Amino acid sequence: MWKLVLGFIVFAAVALFVLMKSGGNIDLTGEKHDVTGGHADQAASDAASAAIAAASAALPTQAASAAASGASQ
Repeated sequence: MWKLVLGFIVFAAVALFVLMKSGGNIDLTGEKHDVTGGHADQAASDAASAAIAAASAALPTQAASAAASGASQ
């Protein structure tokens, strides 16, 4: 049993050594929380919602005017 534990420790140490020497971006500090990430996504979502609302508001008017011009001919 102690051989398995020792083998795991040696393997982990060698793996970390190789990753650090190869220039890998290793961050062992834990989970990161970006403060500005959620706000930018929300602003983009709000802008998209406003654009969709404007487009859908314009469509019925155009369809009605096209139908009226077609009926008057």
